[in-house]
Amino acid sequence: MPSLLARSCRAAVALALGALLTLPSTAPVAAAPQGPPPRPAAPASPDPSLTVHPLTAAPGPIDNPLKGFARFYSPGSNQNQGYPHSLTWTYFGLSEIMTNASNCGSYDWSLVDQALNESATYGNQVAMRFYMEYPGGSGTHPANAIPRCFDGHVAYRNNAYWNTTSPDYDNAYLLTAVKNFIAAFGARYDGDPRIGFIHTGLIGLWGEWHTWPYDTDTADGYPNYMPTDAHGTEILQAFDNAFNTTKLEVRYPGAGGAGAKNLNIGYHDDSFCYREGSPLAGVTLPASLGGASYSQLQRALEQGVENKWITNSMGGEVRPEIQSQAFNYWPGGSGQVDNMKACIELEHATWKMNEQSANYSPTDPNVAAAVRLMGYNLGVTNAYYPNTVSGTAKIGVQISNDGVAPFYYPWTVTLGLKNSAGTVVKTWDTPWDLRTVMPRKIRAFPDWGVGADPTYRDFGYAQYFDTTVNLSGVANAGYQLVLRVKNPLETVNANAKKLRFANATQNADGWLGLGSITVGSAAGATTVEAENPANTLTGGAVVASCSGCSGGAKVGYVGNGATLVFTTVSSATAGNRTLTLSYLSAVARTATVKVNGGTATSVDFPATADWNTVGTRSLTVPLVAGNNTITIANPTGWAPDIDKLTIT
Repeated sequence: MPSLLARSCRAAVALALGALLTLPSTAPVAAAPQGPPPRPAAPASPDPSLTVHPLTAAPGPIDNPLKGFARFYSPGSNQNQGYPHSLTWTYFGLSEIMTNASNCGSYDWSLVDQALNESATYGNQVAMRFYMEYPGGSGTHPANAIPRCFDGHVAYRNNAYWNTTSPDYDNAYLLTAVKNFIAAFGARYDGDPRIGFIHTGLIGLWGEWHTWPYDTDTADGYPNYMPTDAHGTEILQAFDNAFNTTKLEVRYPGAGGAGAKNLNIGYHDDSFCYREGSPLAGVTLPASLGGASYSQLQRALEQGVENKWITNSMGGEVRPEIQSQAFNYWPGGSGQVDNMKACIELEHATWKMNEQSANYSPTDPNVAAAVRLMGYNLGVTNAYYPNTVSGTAKIGVQISNDGVAPFYYPWTVTLGLKNSAGTVVKTWDTPWDLRTVMPRKIRAFPDWGVGADPTYRDFGYAQYFDTTVNLSGVANAGYQLVLRVKNPLETVNANAKKLRFANATQNADGWLGLGSITVGSAAGATTVEAENPANTLTGGAVVASCSGCSGGAKVGYVGNGATLVFTTVSSATAGNRTLTLSYLSAVARTATVKVNGGTATSVDFPATADWNTVGTRSLTVPLVAGNNTITIANPTGWAPDIDKLTIT
């Protein structure tokens, strides 16, 4: 929203002030760090009656919704230029909404809706805040945004340092009007799919909850223009009351005298991963990692809120002075750029304003690594379902999170079937809650005393979900089982960015391929158990009992010269067929598949949970009419254990 000139001027002022702008204007009583959070309860185990279909991991997309970088909103400009992103940041002056000079209860939301609607056309959600004083103005929004309906009711003070007008934040009339505004704001926009995050704003310069140098440190000769802790807490409580779905953030741990500590409000670090002063000290990392006494995470530790990320988002801004080179030293830092990986991991950062990301290369591996680490990074490790289904069927998935934070919204997870033409012909919404998929690993603060830095602790799990679907009305045929997550912004604009998984079978249309499935009878399918006496076992290959296998047995010790030959694979006509091998392997292995003495094809088999858990791997093979032989081998290593072979 601010012009480039306004933003660069603000960055220059911030650089000149150094630590002074990062200091909150209150110094609440410190509490003890929370320490390591208890690990969530282990998820349900996958249904052992279902066939395991392992999925292959791949790098997650860099423009997944509600994470990564946010660019400033400029009306009419292309929001999808520069480094790929899905968030847009904007300010609004309170006077631009409360426009009626004689009625503080009248609101004009047209500017807000304009920004939200325009951003939606680019597929982006908006993060925003309101302010009443903005030094110099933004270029398109006023410097003095105190509503005229405050005139004659609220005392105004001059902030001579910034040349702004500061209202009396403790005034009863102002507090009532502001709390009424917050209630109306929430009533209109809570849960609005166009909004990703809301900064509580309203208080202080730029709405950042400080009025430096007119703050609680009156020893410098400047009076205190900040509200009391009690009144700051009233405003934060009003936000918490008004917003039950949309995620809220406030600038500092300890704002409002720690008023947000027990509220559903996260934090907003707008000097992210910057180092300042002499000697240089970080303003994000704690003192134990070279941070300043006033750093964001030092204050979080002192307030005992360093684990608030589990339920509340952590936003902010990459400090403007370092944006151009912030990721050049990944994963560490240099000069004024602090250890960026440590900043992301310990703050559990989900999103950051970063206007200069416009100049990043979309193929920069350092930036991509940082963005994938931020927020959530979800991948489906396994799908669980019968290969052939009819009537009703249970479908399960296992989802893991390799990011630093959960996904914070209750978006709907949908299963579907794609036919051979790639058209989705059936869908089922599930009750699965992605918010429960916590990061698998978290980084420990040195202050916790649980090991040398960096120490990583197990936290989340590969979360298992399943549901039963009704197949009535679905034609008997072969399909691809698929999964997607519905971005509610799609109800506003079809361009909404899709939440996509870190899997090789993730499609650009949002659907993730889980594997092949046949609906109806298994007519036309040929299944041969590996332990069938007609098969030929050579070398050391042997039949072994197997509780998870379809026939109660499998063939193991295939490979390193030993082979399993299926000798009775029949086909009515010649042509290409889908061969599905049901296998078991606690580690990833490779095997070769050879049909009728032809050329052997090498196939990778991802690890299954253990040696009694069945997975499947499919490939296309040419069969002749009549009887065929299929040989499973590995001349240089071990192949997986084989349960059965199915031809469709």
